[in-house]
Amino acid sequence: MNTEPTPQGDVSTVRLIYILYLVSFIAGITAIIGVVMAYVNKDDAAEWLQSHYQFIIHTFWKALVMSLISMVLMMVFIGFILIVLVMLWIIVRCVKGLKYVDQRQAHPDPTGWGF
Repeated sequence: MNTEPTPQGDVSTVRLIYILYLVSFIAGITAIIGVVMAYVNKDDAAEWLQSHYQFIIHTFWKALVMSLISMVLMMVFIGFILIVLVMLWIIVRCVKGLKYVDQRQAHPDPTGWGF
């Protein structure tokens, strides 16, 4: 019996994680579920999908740090603007990631801060 995941299954998992990140604006726990799924699945994925898992993991940790900094800066009100920018940053990264997955392309810069 073949126990290797199919390429379609891997794509579905990556898509699900991106969607969990987007849903996290409503239910925050879904981002944590998504990053755990990324850590669990990253080693077994096809090489081009591993770049997406790496991108997803980096997005989670960078967003967490930026969100914490924004919350601290809310005492001087600049944090309210920064948290909105962090949210937009996450949305754009997820949408671009989904675009690359749909095109069956590796993410071009999985460790970068850009999109």
